[in-house]
Amino acid sequence: MIKFIAAALWICAVTLGAVFYSFQAAGQRTAAEPPKPMLGGLDYVKTDMISVPLLRDGSIDGYFLTKLVYTVEPAEIKKLSVPAQALMTDQVYSYLYANPQIDFTKKESIDLDAFRKSIRDTINTRVGVELVHEVLIDQVNFLSKDDIRDNALRRRRNAGETASAMTKPFQAAPEH
Repeated sequence: MIKFIAAALWICAVTLGAVFYSFQAAGQRTAAEPPKPMLGGLDYVKTDMISVPLLRDGSIDGYFLTKLVYTVEPAEIKKLSVPAQALMTDQVYSYLYANPQIDFTKKESIDLDAFRKSIRDTINTRVGVELVHEVLIDQVNFLSKDDIRDNALRRRRNAGETASAMTKPFQAAPEH
């Protein structure tokens, strides 16, 4: 009987020691590893479609359309007094109007990495802290005036065909 009680006490002591050691080791490991930038620890701010008219020689040349996703510091974004999405949309407008040399009609001359980096840097400079870590592009398009005109004509033509199909009299199937 004494051997049985000694074995039970030994098993309890070993189990408690193993549990205590595993909690200690797990606590040290998580405290030492900061989260990786793209794997966790950041919040994401997704903008709605941003449409920026591009002016050239006093007239609208087309529209730059984009949807962006920003990886931001959660603690810093809570400190903002303006909505983050409004701040980021304003920076896209400011960047495009401050850089009129960007020609969206020539796809090979567009440097998306420079665009993302400059948007990130100008937001961080404006706020005064490192708020934005990355700017991710969800969607980018450029519509020229000709593209917009063609789409409008196509829509009108399709709407006219639909309306004329709806106004035709109903014809019953012939009876046999």
